[in-house]
Amino acid sequence: MPDLSRRTRLLTAAGAAVLLTLAACQGGPDPAARPSPTPSPASSAFPLTVTNCGVEVTLPAPPERVVTIKSAATELVLALGAGDRLVGTAFADGPVPDQWAEEGIPVLAEKLPAAEVVLAAEPDLIVAGWESNLTADGVGERDHLADLGIAGYVLPAACQEPEYQPNPLTFEQVFAQITEVGRILDVPGAAADLVAEQHRLLETIEPATGDLTALWYSSGSDTPFVGGGIGAPELIMSTAGLTNIEAGIDDTWASVSWEAVAAADPDVIVLVDSSWNTAEHKREVLAGNPVTAALDAVANERYLVVPFPASEAGVRTAWAAADLAEQLDALAQG
Repeated sequence: MPDLSRRTRLLTAAGAAVLLTLAACQGGPDPAARPSPTPSPASSAFPLTVTNCGVEVTLPAPPERVVTIKSAATELVLALGAGDRLVGTAFADGPVPDQWAEEGIPVLAEKLPAAEVVLAAEPDLIVAGWESNLTADGVGERDHLADLGIAGYVLPAACQEPEYQPNPLTFEQVFAQITEVGRILDVPGAAADLVAEQHRLLETIEPATGDLTALWYSSGSDTPFVGGGIGAPELIMSTAGLTNIEAGIDDTWASVSWEAVAAADPDVIVLVDSSWNTAEHKREVLAGNPVTAALDAVANERYLVVPFPASEAGVRTAWAAADLAEQLDALAQG
């Protein structure tokens, strides 16, 4: 059962009247109605303090009520077998893979939820996929949340300050992220198993040969938003044996011009598939733009497709690299 004094503090902070209004307007599942899992025995690892994007985060005990924002956060908690602790998710970038999907987890919002909605779920931990999720413009500043007994944690691969941002991102950092969240959820064994599984997956990858160049086309029509040289897109492509034409960009993603893309003339184009900007739409943009229509990759439809949730660093990164390698092999065969 949730601590009643803590419940009172959370409801007071949110404003009981506001919460009732939101619940009536939204008509969605009541996140507080999801039962808390049976508390586990206190671990010797707790209280636990980690430094996260330069912020010290302290958890007095293993969290029992977790809210996740963004698919990378949700999928990691599910992959670690802690789905029974999820009292709310938000900002899903796509469907959860079947092997991790669970029924009955409340969806707080399609995009970023209001702070009042998150507080109504009575979490003791919020795991966010972006730093901006835990700000005054998001669900709340981390120090304010801490005052309410809520730990705020950002997936380390998403840290933005230069001293904390992975540069470049490596699989060891992706695995360290899995391991740290496993410590936070007090499931270190599950984290170790998941990392070992990902190592085995990486060992199966046969990178493409032939110095193939590639564009990572994330979004945008008039101005393409592409994968740069330090984040998940670069890691995925290089692992699959591709050379990123925008590897010189010192960022995870960036806007470039179509003229720059045409000048680089990539051998293949990676299309990020999302509900709001599908791979099919991107094909139409490339074929309909006179700057890119004549590119050999466009004319011969040498496209690879990555679902949007796999484009951000997390438990799908190794899978995305393996899948790209398989798609490249299929292109070569046919």
